[in-house]
Amino acid sequence: MKLKALFIAATLVLGGILLSGLDAVHPFGVPGDVAMDEYFLDHAVEERSSENVVTSIVFDYRAFDTLGESAVLFTAICSVVMLFRKGRK
Repeated sequence: MKLKALFIAATLVLGGILLSGLDAVHPFGVPGDVAMDEYFLDHAVEERSSENVVTSIVFDYRAFDTLGESAVLFTAICSVVMLFRKGRK
């Protein structure tokens, strides 16, 4: 009984903390920093010689970040394959 009351109290406190954090969440669909977006749209073609702005952002401006994300994804896939692979005995 005491453990159940403690669990309910912890759940309420955690829920209150999470709900109070919703005020800090940026509204969906509203750009946060318009100046950076305009910079990429204005300079992507001339700086990176790419007609596709998304490609220039992913592979030129954020190349190291994309490489890190790809490494994490590759590691996760290898881990899942190794986990579910049948072992030879």
